[in-house]
Amino acid sequence: MNILDRIREKRSQGKKMFAVLVDPDKTGDRDLEALCKVANECGVDFFFVGGSLLTRDRLSQCIATLKAGSRIPVVLFPGNAMQVDPGAEAILFLSLISGRNPELLIGKHVASAPIIREYGLEAIPTGYMLVDGGNLTSVQYISDTRPIPYDKHDIASSTAMAGEMLGMQCFFLDAGSGARMPVSTNMISAVRQHVRAPIIAGGGIRTPEQAVAIAEAGADLVVVGNAIEDDHSLVTGIADALRKIQALKKV
Repeated sequence: MNILDRIREKRSQGKKMFAVLVDPDKTGDRDLEALCKVANECGVDFFFVGGSLLTRDRLSQCIATLKAGSRIPVVLFPGNAMQVDPGAEAILFLSLISGRNPELLIGKHVASAPIIREYGLEAIPTGYMLVDGGNLTSVQYISDTRPIPYDKHDIASSTAMAGEMLGMQCFFLDAGSGARMPVSTNMISAVRQHVRAPIIAGGGIRTPEQAVAIAEAGADLVVVGNAIEDDHSLVTGIADALRKIQALKKV
C-alpha cells in the first residue's frame, strides 16, 4: 500500500496519525538513532524529512540512518527542488497555494518532476498553506510569501476548496518551524468542513495537549519537529495522547 492510500485508510477509520519532522541540518546520526528507538516504541506513523534551508549535505545520510534504525516510512517534506532523494518512500509534492509566488506554485515542480519520476518516488499532490504563527519563520522568509492571517478562517477554507478543485490530494496547514503558536483549531475546523481530503497540520506544536486539540479539530496527521529536537520524550507523550483519542471514541 502506498503512503497516500495508507493515510486515506487511517482517515476513513478515524485514526489520528503522528509524523516526526526531521531537519537533516539539526540532527546528527546519534540523535537520529535515539529518535528511531523512541519512535519505534511508541508507534510513530511517519518520518517527514526536510527543511526550509539545508546548508549541509546530509539529506541522504539522514534518510539512510532513519531507514537503518526503523521501519517507519520516510516521506520527504522538501524546502526546495533539490531536496529529493531515492531513499525515501514518498515526497509531499507541495504547491504553496496560500502564497502568490509562481515558482512555488508550479515553477520548482517542473525542475524536480523528472528526478522524482526517475527515482520512482510516490509523489503526493499536497496543497501547502502557510499560516501566521505569531512570528517570522524560515519558511515565510525563504518562500517570499505572506502567510494566511491567524484568524482568517474563510480565506483558509476557500483556499483549500480551490486546491481540492485543482486536484490536491492532501492539505498541509503549517505555522512554520519555530512558530510562536500553532494553527488555530478554529481554522482547522473550518477547513475540515469544506474539504474531503486528509489534513496535515504542524508548526508551533510543543505539548501533547496542543497535538490533541489540533487532531480533534479535524487534522488527520499531526507533525511535530522543533520541540522534539530538544526533548525526545515528547514523542512518547504526543503518541500516547493521540492514541487516547481513539480509545475514547471506542467507549
